[in-house]
Amino acid sequence: MKRASPTYPGGFPAILEQMERRRDPLVFGPGEALPPLGVDLQPLKANRVDGRAPEVADSRSSYARKFKELAGDFHTLPELLRLHGLLIANLRRRNQPAHCAALFQRLWAEESDYLLARLDARWMVSAITTFGDHGATETQRRLGQSLTVLFSMMKLYETERLYSGHKPDQAFDVGKKSAKRLPMEMDAYALAGGGLDVNLLGRLWQDASADPVIAPLAHHLLDLLIHDPGGIFRRLRLMRAQREKQLAAEGLSKRRAPADQPEVAAPVPLPVKTDPATIRWGTVTLTNAPLPRIAHFAAHHLSLGAARVTVFLDTPDPQTADFLSQNPDVQVITCDTDWWAGQKKPRMKAHQMRQAWVATQCYNATDLDWLAHIDVDEFLLPDAPLADLLAAAPPDQAALLIPPVEMLAGSTPEMFKTTPRMAGHDKTTLPEVYPTFGTHLRGGFVSHLEGKLIARTGIPGLRMGLHTLSHDGAPVGNRLRVNDILLGHAHAPDWDTFRQHLDFRLTRGSYRKADREAFKLRDVLDFLIETEGETGLRAFFDEVCAATPALMERLRARGMLIERPLNLDAAVAQHFGPLPERAP
Repeated sequence: MKRASPTYPGGFPAILEQMERRRDPLVFGPGEALPPLGVDLQPLKANRVDGRAPEVADSRSSYARKFKELAGDFHTLPELLRLHGLLIANLRRRNQPAHCAALFQRLWAEESDYLLARLDARWMVSAITTFGDHGATETQRRLGQSLTVLFSMMKLYETERLYSGHKPDQAFDVGKKSAKRLPMEMDAYALAGGGLDVNLLGRLWQDASADPVIAPLAHHLLDLLIHDPGGIFRRLRLMRAQREKQLAAEGLSKRRAPADQPEVAAPVPLPVKTDPATIRWGTVTLTNAPLPRIAHFAAHHLSLGAARVTVFLDTPDPQTADFLSQNPDVQVITCDTDWWAGQKKPRMKAHQMRQAWVATQCYNATDLDWLAHIDVDEFLLPDAPLADLLAAAPPDQAALLIPPVEMLAGSTPEMFKTTPRMAGHDKTTLPEVYPTFGTHLRGGFVSHLEGKLIARTGIPGLRMGLHTLSHDGAPVGNRLRVNDILLGHAHAPDWDTFRQHLDFRLTRGSYRKADREAFKLRDVLDFLIETEGETGLRAFFDEVCAATPALMERLRARGMLIERPLNLDAAVAQHFGPLPERAP
């Protein structure tokens, strides 16, 4: 059987020849070079690009031409963005400078939040493509190549759509399906029940989670993709809804979309305030902690300028409610039987579900501008007045993700440890800091690494989770991880607290294990309980959680130790007065 002529004359030899012509290396003129691998990045963030490119004004080298082109693109923007573009331009070609890939890796390892907040989507896609060619790990290369194929094919078919007369957010009419076959005898995507889109996106998301350097970029791009109102995934979702209605009208289907295939939330206008003097923020918490701990939590956030601290008492305690209610900026809700009887749902068995429920009710009813859903052992630690930082938040971001730091037990003043990544190290640092247990701890923490969110209020259909937000059933993707607000987590402030909560955390709380493969924290603690009992648990606590001189020195030497005095007793005295004598 005679084969049709190839789409590209000359076939793949011609394709490869054309492709390789685009990869000739950039030539540097006299005195021209990329910055060294160890360049200080902070001045590059502070200095601004001069679009006239005076640095290479008289040069005619190919490097200078690219430098001038990027200077025009990034005029008045931070020089770090131009450096990022220069690295990509070199890495797309053969024979780039020897340290070029390592410097690109360093930028994303140390400054991912900064880059994600300032690069447009086109440059982010270029970065993910560069990871595909020059990734330092197999995960980076595989994910970079997979996402490159995805975005490249999107560019091709969305360009073709421009000539179809259809708008990017205009779904095709499902009643006008052509009888023509798909290329290469492929079956068509099943609009009513197909999972190709979910499987494709879900696997890419999971792959990204395996590598801490590429994860922020890949997750951000995928979030942008599923929230874009004008793309193939959104159009197929709209067409799925059309098809479901069509089948229901015909009596052929009454099924609902599977739980793992939620409808994509439509974008909503974000309420934005940029004047710090008018911004009112607050916190919401469900707790059964003793009064002193709740008072410490509330007083700390009142001292930071919270307009309201909302406390849901999971276990009714009149003395706690009366004491906290002395301050008019503290709202106390006692979640007793009568209160739950007045809710739309009965009291949930799992405390995590109760936490999400009450936080969402608070969000829907609040008159604040921003609301943080945090626990009573978590303390916001902003670098500046929080209202100022919230006023400066990008207007297209619905929430700020606040990274956690973990308090060292017994530290006075309070000391907090960071993850290696926050200090610019990789996970190989963990066994250096925690010699016995480091290889089995996520980030060296015994508590969560996900952080918590402070969200803009006034968004209809928004639901607050423990570490997440959803809008009309879909994850909220436009959230920005920040570095100028930390979440000080007093997860194990002393041995007694750690031991008292251990059984609950192992069975119903944060130490539960989500997967069966890796030997994680739950396995470590189970092994110690079984083989060494209290002695083993105490050895674990002393190495990982306690503010011992040895641990603090190892952390300090690696830039992983932060001192943030909380002055909690003084704050309680200021905002509430003396605690009742019966309070321990």
